[in-house]
Amino acid sequence: MKKIILTLILNILVSTIYCQTKDSISIRLTEELEKIYTREYINGFSVAIVNQDSILYEKGFGYSDIKTNKKYTNNTVQNIASISKTFIGISLLKAQELGKLNLDDPINKHLMFDVSNPHYPNEQITIRQLATHTSSIKDPSRYEKNGYILKEKENKGVKVNSNFRSPNEKMVLDEFLKNILSKDGKWYKKNNFLKRKPGVIFEYSNIAAGLAALIIEKTTNQSFNKFTNEYILKPLGMFDTGWSFTEIDFSKHSKLYLNNETELAFYQLVNYPDGGLITSSSDLGKYLTELIAGYNSNGKILNNESYRELFKSQLTDINYTERNKSIYNDEYNMGVFMGMSAHGQIGHTGGDPGVATYMFFNSVTKIGKLLIVNTDLKKEGIKEFIDIWKKLEEYETKL
Repeated sequence: MKKIILTLILNILVSTIYCQTKDSISIRLTEELEKIYTREYINGFSVAIVNQDSILYEKGFGYSDIKTNKKYTNNTVQNIASISKTFIGISLLKAQELGKLNLDDPINKHLMFDVSNPHYPNEQITIRQLATHTSSIKDPSRYEKNGYILKEKENKGVKVNSNFRSPNEKMVLDEFLKNILSKDGKWYKKNNFLKRKPGVIFEYSNIAAGLAALIIEKTTNQSFNKFTNEYILKPLGMFDTGWSFTEIDFSKHSKLYLNNETELAFYQLVNYPDGGLITSSSDLGKYLTELIAGYNSNGKILNNESYRELFKSQLTDINYTERNKSIYNDEYNMGVFMGMSAHGQIGHTGGDPGVATYMFFNSVTKIGKLLIVNTDLKKEGIKEFIDIWKKLEEYETKL
Protein backbone atom coordinates (compact mmCIF):
# COMPACT_ATOMS: atom_id res chain seq x y z
CA MET A 1 0.00 0.00 0.00
CA LYS A 2 2.86 2.39 0.92
CA LYS A 3 4.52 1.67 -2.42
CA ILE A 4 1.29 2.46 -4.29
CA ILE A 5 0.86 5.73 -2.38
CA LEU A 6 4.50 6.72 -3.03
CA THR A 7 4.06 5.96 -6.76
CA LEU A 8 0.92 8.10 -6.89
CA ILE A 9 2.71 10.98 -5.14
CA LEU A 10 5.64 10.70 -7.55
CA ASN A 11 3.33 10.72 -10.57
CA ILE A 12 1.50 13.81 -9.27
CA LEU A 13 4.81 15.60 -8.66
CA VAL A 14 6.13 14.77 -12.13
CA SER A 15 2.85 15.88 -13.69
CA THR A 16 2.89 19.15 -11.72
CA ILE A 17 6.49 19.90 -12.70
CA TYR A 18 5.69 19.10 -16.34
CA CYS A 19 2.66 21.41 -16.35
CA GLN A 20 4.65 24.20 -14.71
CA THR A 21 7.45 23.79 -17.25
CA LYS A 22 5.06 23.74 -20.19
CA ASP A 23 3.23 26.80 -18.88
CA SER A 24 6.48 28.73 -18.48
CA ILE A 25 7.55 27.80 -22.01
CA SER A 26 4.18 28.92 -23.36
CA ILE A 27 4.51 32.22 -21.52
CA ARG A 28 7.99 32.80 -22.97
CA LEU A 29 6.76 31.98 -26.49
CA THR A 30 3.85 34.40 -26.07
CA GLU A 31 6.24 37.14 -24.92
CA GLU A 32 8.53 36.50 -27.92
CA LEU A 33 5.64 36.62 -30.39
CA GLU A 34 4.23 39.77 -28.80
CA LYS A 35 7.63 41.38 -29.24
CA ILE A 36 7.64 40.51 -32.94
CA TYR A 37 4.09 41.83 -33.29
CA THR A 38 5.15 45.29 -32.06
CA ARG A 39 6.69 45.91 -35.50
CA GLU A 40 3.03 46.31 -36.63
CA TYR A 41 3.45 45.40 -40.29
CA ILE A 42 0.84 42.70 -39.62
CA ASN A 43 -2.43 43.80 -38.01
CA GLY A 44 -3.52 40.44 -36.64
CA PHE A 45 -2.49 36.80 -36.66
CA SER A 46 -2.98 33.52 -34.86
CA VAL A 47 -0.77 30.48 -34.41
CA ALA A 48 -0.91 26.90 -33.18
CA ILE A 49 1.55 24.13 -32.44
CA VAL A 50 0.18 20.57 -32.33
CA ASN A 51 1.04 16.89 -32.20
CA GLN A 52 -1.12 13.89 -33.07
CA ASP A 53 -2.89 14.01 -29.71
CA SER A 54 -3.73 17.65 -29.10
CA ILE A 55 -3.05 21.33 -29.60
CA LEU A 56 0.06 22.16 -27.55
CA TYR A 57 -0.12 25.93 -27.98
CA GLU A 58 -2.57 28.37 -29.59
CA LYS A 59 -2.80 32.12 -29.41
CA GLY A 60 -3.97 35.19 -31.28
CA PHE A 61 -2.09 38.48 -31.51
CA GLY A 62 -2.96 42.00 -32.59
CA TYR A 63 -6.34 43.02 -33.93
CA SER A 64 -9.07 41.59 -36.12
CA ASP A 65 -10.47 45.12 -36.42
CA ILE A 66 -8.04 48.00 -35.92
CA LYS A 67 -10.80 50.65 -35.87
CA THR A 68 -12.60 49.12 -32.91
CA ASN A 69 -9.48 47.58 -31.31
CA LYS A 70 -11.10 44.15 -31.47
CA LYS A 71 -8.52 41.53 -30.55
CA TYR A 72 -7.43 38.77 -32.90
CA THR A 73 -7.80 35.50 -30.95
CA ASN A 74 -7.33 31.82 -31.66
CA ASN A 75 -11.09 31.69 -32.32
CA THR A 76 -11.10 34.56 -34.83
CA VAL A 77 -12.03 33.25 -38.28
CA GLN A 78 -10.94 34.24 -41.80
CA ASN A 79 -10.31 32.61 -45.14
CA ILE A 80 -7.08 30.61 -45.28
CA ALA A 81 -6.42 30.58 -49.05
CA SER A 82 -4.76 27.52 -50.61
CA ILE A 83 -4.47 25.43 -47.46
CA SER A 84 -8.11 24.79 -48.42
CA LYS A 85 -6.89 22.51 -51.23
CA THR A 86 -5.80 19.87 -48.73
CA PHE A 87 -9.51 19.44 -47.89
CA ILE A 88 -10.10 18.56 -51.56
CA GLY A 89 -7.46 15.84 -51.21
CA ILE A 90 -9.10 14.37 -48.11
CA SER A 91 -12.49 14.55 -49.84
CA LEU A 92 -11.27 12.77 -52.97
CA LEU A 93 -9.95 9.91 -50.87
CA LYS A 94 -13.15 9.73 -48.83
CA ALA A 95 -15.19 9.61 -52.05
CA GLN A 96 -12.90 6.83 -53.25
CA GLU A 97 -13.47 4.93 -49.98
CA LEU A 98 -17.22 5.31 -50.56
CA GLY A 99 -16.86 3.77 -54.03
CA LYS A 100 -17.90 6.94 -55.84
CA LEU A 101 -14.71 7.43 -57.86
CA ASN A 102 -11.16 6.24 -58.40
CA LEU A 103 -8.19 8.59 -58.49
CA ASP A 104 -7.13 7.13 -61.84
CA ASP A 105 -10.54 7.69 -63.47
CA PRO A 106 -10.55 9.96 -66.53
CA ILE A 107 -12.20 13.18 -65.42
CA ASN A 108 -14.66 13.13 -68.34
CA LYS A 109 -16.19 9.97 -66.88
CA HIS A 110 -17.74 12.17 -64.19
CA LEU A 111 -18.26 15.59 -65.80
CA MET A 112 -21.27 16.98 -67.66
CA PHE A 113 -18.98 18.81 -70.11
CA ASP A 114 -15.82 17.63 -71.88
CA VAL A 115 -12.40 18.82 -70.66
CA SER A 116 -9.47 17.90 -72.90
CA ASN A 117 -6.12 19.47 -73.66
CA PRO A 118 -6.60 20.75 -77.26
CA HIS A 119 -2.89 20.18 -77.93
CA TYR A 120 -3.35 16.49 -77.00
CA PRO A 121 -7.04 15.80 -77.69
CA ASN A 122 -6.65 12.01 -77.46
CA GLU A 123 -4.97 12.05 -74.04
CA GLN A 124 -7.33 11.62 -71.09
CA ILE A 125 -6.81 13.81 -68.03
CA THR A 126 -7.22 11.86 -64.77
CA ILE A 127 -8.34 12.86 -61.29
CA ARG A 128 -4.88 11.99 -59.95
CA GLN A 129 -3.35 14.47 -62.40
CA LEU A 130 -5.66 17.19 -61.08
CA ALA A 131 -4.60 16.30 -57.52
CA THR A 132 -0.87 16.44 -58.30
CA HIS A 133 -1.02 19.56 -60.51
CA THR A 134 0.09 17.63 -63.60
CA SER A 135 -3.19 17.89 -65.54
CA SER A 136 -1.78 20.44 -68.04
CA ILE A 137 -4.61 22.85 -67.05
CA LYS A 138 -3.38 26.41 -66.52
CA ASP A 139 -4.85 29.29 -64.53
CA PRO A 140 -5.97 31.79 -67.19
CA SER A 141 -6.45 35.53 -66.62
CA ARG A 142 -10.20 34.93 -66.18
CA TYR A 143 -9.45 33.06 -62.97
CA GLU A 144 -8.29 36.34 -61.41
CA LYS A 145 -10.64 38.66 -63.31
CA ASN A 146 -13.85 36.80 -62.52
CA GLY A 147 -12.99 34.71 -59.48
CA TYR A 148 -13.32 37.22 -56.62
CA ILE A 149 -16.84 38.33 -55.68
CA LEU A 150 -17.67 41.13 -53.26
CA LYS A 151 -19.79 40.25 -50.24
CA GLU A 152 -21.67 43.55 -50.51
CA LYS A 153 -22.47 45.73 -53.51
CA GLU A 154 -21.65 48.95 -51.64
CA ASN A 155 -18.28 49.14 -49.87
CA LYS A 156 -17.70 52.68 -48.65
CA GLY A 157 -14.55 53.40 -46.69
CA VAL A 158 -12.76 50.17 -47.66
CA LYS A 159 -10.46 49.17 -50.51
CA VAL A 160 -12.03 47.33 -53.45
CA ASN A 161 -9.42 45.63 -55.64
CA SER A 162 -9.83 46.15 -59.40
CA ASN A 163 -10.58 42.44 -59.93
CA PHE A 164 -13.29 42.23 -57.24
CA ARG A 165 -16.62 41.69 -59.01
CA SER A 166 -20.10 42.76 -58.02
CA PRO A 167 -22.25 40.19 -56.13
CA ASN A 168 -24.63 39.99 -59.10
CA GLU A 169 -21.76 38.53 -61.18
CA LYS A 170 -21.41 35.50 -58.95
CA MET A 171 -21.91 32.16 -60.68
CA VAL A 172 -21.94 28.54 -59.55
CA LEU A 173 -18.74 26.49 -59.65
CA ASP A 174 -19.99 24.32 -62.51
CA GLU A 175 -20.70 27.31 -64.76
CA PHE A 176 -17.42 29.06 -63.92
CA LEU A 177 -15.30 26.03 -64.80
CA LYS A 178 -17.29 25.24 -67.94
CA ASN A 179 -16.77 28.80 -69.18
CA ILE A 180 -13.00 28.33 -68.90
CA LEU A 181 -12.42 24.67 -69.78
CA SER A 182 -15.16 23.61 -72.20
CA LYS A 183 -14.93 24.38 -75.92
CA ASP A 184 -18.45 25.78 -75.56
CA GLY A 185 -17.39 28.11 -72.74
CA LYS A 186 -17.32 31.86 -73.30
CA TRP A 187 -13.80 32.22 -71.88
CA TYR A 188 -12.34 29.08 -73.45
CA LYS A 189 -8.92 29.38 -75.10
CA LYS A 190 -6.41 26.80 -76.21
CA ASN A 191 -3.94 28.77 -74.12
CA ASN A 192 -5.81 27.64 -70.99
CA PHE A 193 -3.82 24.42 -71.37
CA LEU A 194 -0.09 23.71 -71.50
CA LYS A 195 1.48 22.53 -74.72
CA ARG A 196 2.58 19.47 -72.79
CA LYS A 197 0.87 16.11 -72.46
CA PRO A 198 -1.29 15.57 -69.33
CA GLY A 199 0.62 13.82 -66.56
CA VAL A 200 4.05 15.07 -67.60
CA ILE A 201 4.80 18.47 -66.05
CA PHE A 202 3.95 20.05 -62.70
CA GLU A 203 1.97 23.27 -63.18
CA TYR A 204 0.19 24.56 -60.08
CA SER A 205 -3.46 25.06 -61.02
CA ASN A 206 -6.28 26.53 -58.94
CA ILE A 207 -8.71 25.75 -61.76
CA ALA A 208 -7.70 22.08 -61.69
CA ALA A 209 -8.36 22.04 -57.93
CA GLY A 210 -11.85 23.44 -58.46
CA LEU A 211 -12.48 20.81 -61.12
CA ALA A 212 -11.53 18.05 -58.65
CA ALA A 213 -14.06 19.46 -56.17
CA LEU A 214 -16.69 19.56 -58.91
CA ILE A 215 -16.06 15.88 -59.63
CA ILE A 216 -16.67 15.14 -55.94
CA GLU A 217 -20.01 16.93 -56.25
CA LYS A 218 -21.02 15.01 -59.39
CA THR A 219 -20.02 11.60 -58.04
CA THR A 220 -21.51 11.97 -54.55
CA ASN A 221 -24.60 14.04 -55.44
CA GLN A 222 -23.62 16.46 -52.66
CA SER A 223 -22.29 19.98 -52.84
CA PHE A 224 -18.61 20.15 -51.94
CA ASN A 225 -19.28 22.26 -48.85
CA LYS A 226 -21.87 19.78 -47.53
CA PHE A 227 -19.61 16.80 -48.28
CA THR A 228 -16.69 18.29 -46.37
CA ASN A 229 -18.97 19.30 -43.51
CA GLU A 230 -20.24 15.72 -43.16
CA TYR A 231 -16.94 13.88 -43.55
CA ILE A 232 -14.32 16.31 -42.22
CA LEU A 233 -15.58 19.32 -40.26
CA LYS A 234 -18.21 17.68 -38.04
CA PRO A 235 -16.15 14.56 -37.21
CA LEU A 236 -13.23 16.78 -36.16
CA GLY A 237 -15.38 19.21 -34.18
CA MET A 238 -14.53 22.13 -36.46
CA PHE A 239 -17.72 24.00 -35.67
CA ASP A 240 -16.34 27.48 -36.41
CA THR A 241 -15.41 26.50 -39.97
CA GLY A 242 -17.28 26.82 -43.26
CA TRP A 243 -17.04 27.70 -46.94
CA SER A 244 -19.17 30.83 -46.97
CA PHE A 245 -20.13 33.77 -44.76
CA THR A 246 -23.48 32.13 -44.05
CA GLU A 247 -21.85 28.94 -42.72
CA ILE A 248 -19.85 30.63 -39.96
CA ASP A 249 -20.49 33.09 -37.14
CA PHE A 250 -19.69 36.27 -39.04
CA SER A 251 -19.24 38.24 -35.81
CA LYS A 252 -15.99 36.26 -35.34
CA HIS A 253 -14.65 37.12 -38.81
CA SER A 254 -11.52 39.26 -39.01
CA LYS A 255 -11.27 42.29 -41.25
CA LEU A 256 -8.64 41.84 -43.96
CA TYR A 257 -6.06 44.51 -44.74
CA LEU A 258 -4.03 45.72 -47.71
CA ASN A 259 -1.51 47.18 -45.27
CA ASN A 260 -1.46 48.20 -41.59
CA GLU A 261 -4.03 50.94 -42.29
CA THR A 262 -6.11 50.05 -45.36
CA GLU A 263 -9.08 47.73 -44.87
CA LEU A 264 -10.12 45.48 -47.76
CA ALA A 265 -13.72 44.84 -48.74
CA PHE A 266 -15.00 41.38 -47.82
CA TYR A 267 -14.91 38.99 -50.77
CA GLN A 268 -15.70 35.38 -51.68
CA LEU A 269 -14.29 33.00 -54.27
CA VAL A 270 -16.32 31.56 -57.15
CA ASN A 271 -13.83 28.69 -57.30
CA TYR A 272 -14.20 28.42 -53.52
CA PRO A 273 -12.75 24.93 -52.88
CA ASP A 274 -9.30 26.07 -54.01
CA GLY A 275 -8.94 28.73 -51.30
CA GLY A 276 -12.18 29.79 -49.68
CA LEU A 277 -12.28 27.87 -46.41
CA ILE A 278 -13.04 30.16 -43.45
CA THR A 279 -11.65 28.90 -40.17
CA SER A 280 -9.72 29.74 -36.99
CA SER A 281 -6.32 28.61 -35.75
CA SER A 282 -8.13 26.60 -33.07
CA ASP A 283 -10.21 24.68 -35.63
CA LEU A 284 -7.35 24.34 -38.12
CA GLY A 285 -5.21 23.02 -35.28
CA LYS A 286 -7.71 20.17 -34.85
CA TYR A 287 -7.37 19.40 -38.55
CA LEU A 288 -3.56 19.45 -38.43
CA THR A 289 -3.67 17.15 -35.40
CA GLU A 290 -5.74 14.71 -37.48
CA LEU A 291 -3.29 14.90 -40.39
CA ILE A 292 -0.41 13.94 -38.10
CA ALA A 293 -2.48 11.12 -36.59
CA GLY A 294 -3.32 9.91 -40.10
CA TYR A 295 0.35 9.98 -41.04
CA ASN A 296 0.98 7.81 -37.96
CA SER A 297 -1.82 5.38 -38.97
CA ASN A 298 -4.07 6.66 -36.18
CA GLY A 299 -6.41 8.92 -38.15
CA LYS A 300 -10.19 8.79 -37.83
CA ILE A 301 -11.65 10.48 -40.93
CA LEU A 302 -9.87 8.25 -43.50
CA ASN A 303 -8.70 4.66 -43.34
CA ASN A 304 -4.97 3.89 -43.24
CA GLU A 305 -4.81 2.99 -46.94
CA SER A 306 -6.26 6.35 -47.88
CA TYR A 307 -3.87 8.19 -45.60
CA ARG A 308 -0.93 6.37 -47.16
CA GLU A 309 -2.17 7.53 -50.58
CA LEU A 310 -2.66 11.09 -49.31
CA PHE A 311 0.95 11.35 -48.15
CA LYS A 312 2.64 9.26 -50.85
CA SER A 313 5.10 11.20 -53.01
CA GLN A 314 3.53 11.16 -56.46
CA LEU A 315 6.15 13.03 -58.53
CA THR A 316 9.84 12.78 -59.50
CA ASP A 317 12.46 15.03 -61.12
CA ILE A 318 11.05 14.36 -64.59
CA ASN A 319 7.82 16.17 -63.62
CA TYR A 320 9.67 19.45 -63.02
CA THR A 321 11.66 21.89 -65.08
CA GLU A 322 13.31 22.86 -61.77
CA ARG A 323 12.70 21.99 -58.12
CA ASN A 324 12.88 24.34 -55.15
CA LYS A 325 14.55 22.57 -52.22
CA SER A 326 13.89 25.20 -49.56
CA ILE A 327 12.69 23.84 -46.23
CA TYR A 328 9.01 24.88 -46.51
CA ASN A 329 8.49 24.81 -50.26
CA ASP A 330 5.25 22.87 -50.67
CA GLU A 331 5.73 22.27 -54.40
CA TYR A 332 8.85 20.09 -54.21
CA ASN A 333 6.58 17.06 -54.33
CA MET A 334 2.87 16.31 -54.12
CA GLY A 335 0.68 13.80 -52.42
CA VAL A 336 -3.05 14.13 -53.12
CA PHE A 337 -3.33 17.94 -52.95
CA MET A 338 -0.81 17.67 -50.12
CA GLY A 339 2.46 19.55 -50.47
CA MET A 340 5.80 18.05 -49.49
CA SER A 341 9.10 19.86 -49.11
CA ALA A 342 12.55 18.43 -49.75
CA HIS A 343 13.12 18.46 -45.96
CA GLY A 344 10.21 16.30 -44.85
CA GLN A 345 7.78 19.13 -44.11
CA ILE A 346 4.22 18.19 -45.15
CA GLY A 347 1.39 20.66 -45.56
CA HIS A 348 0.49 23.73 -47.59
CA THR A 349 0.87 27.49 -47.87
CA GLY A 350 -1.73 30.03 -48.92
CA GLY A 351 -2.12 33.60 -50.11
CA ASP A 352 -5.03 35.78 -51.22
CA PRO A 353 -5.80 39.50 -50.88
CA GLY A 354 -5.24 40.33 -47.21
CA VAL A 355 -4.38 36.71 -46.36
CA ALA A 356 -1.17 34.75 -45.77
CA THR A 357 -1.09 31.26 -44.27
CA TYR A 358 1.32 28.41 -43.49
CA MET A 359 0.46 24.92 -42.19
CA PHE A 360 3.06 22.13 -41.96
CA PHE A 361 4.05 19.17 -39.84
CA ASN A 362 7.49 17.61 -39.54
CA SER A 363 7.41 14.01 -40.80
CA VAL A 364 10.22 13.06 -38.39
CA THR A 365 9.23 14.78 -35.13
CA LYS A 366 5.47 14.51 -35.91
CA ILE A 367 4.94 18.06 -34.64
CA GLY A 368 2.97 20.60 -36.67
CA LYS A 369 2.47 24.34 -36.65
CA LEU A 370 0.31 26.87 -38.43
CA LEU A 371 0.14 30.62 -38.91
CA ILE A 372 -2.83 32.67 -40.17
CA VAL A 373 -2.38 36.39 -41.02
CA ASN A 374 -5.00 39.03 -41.91
CA THR A 375 -2.72 41.49 -43.75
CA ASP A 376 -1.12 41.62 -47.21
CA LEU A 377 2.61 41.01 -46.86
CA LYS A 378 4.97 43.60 -48.29
CA LYS A 379 8.75 43.58 -47.71
CA GLU A 380 8.77 44.26 -43.96
CA GLY A 381 5.60 42.22 -43.44
CA ILE A 382 7.25 39.22 -45.08
CA LYS A 383 10.17 39.55 -42.68
CA GLU A 384 7.77 39.73 -39.73
CA PHE A 385 5.89 36.64 -41.01
CA ILE A 386 9.15 34.71 -41.35
CA ASP A 387 10.29 35.68 -37.86
CA ILE A 388 6.97 34.57 -36.36
CA TRP A 389 7.34 31.23 -38.14
CA LYS A 390 10.95 30.83 -37.01
CA LYS A 391 9.90 31.51 -33.43
CA LEU A 392 7.27 28.75 -33.65
CA GLU A 393 9.97 26.48 -35.08
CA GLU A 394 12.28 27.33 -32.18
CA TYR A 395 9.68 26.39 -29.57
CA GLU A 396 7.82 23.51 -31.26
CA THR A 397 9.86 20.71 -29.66
CA LYS A 398 9.99 22.42 -26.23
CA LEU A 399 6.26 22.08 -25.61
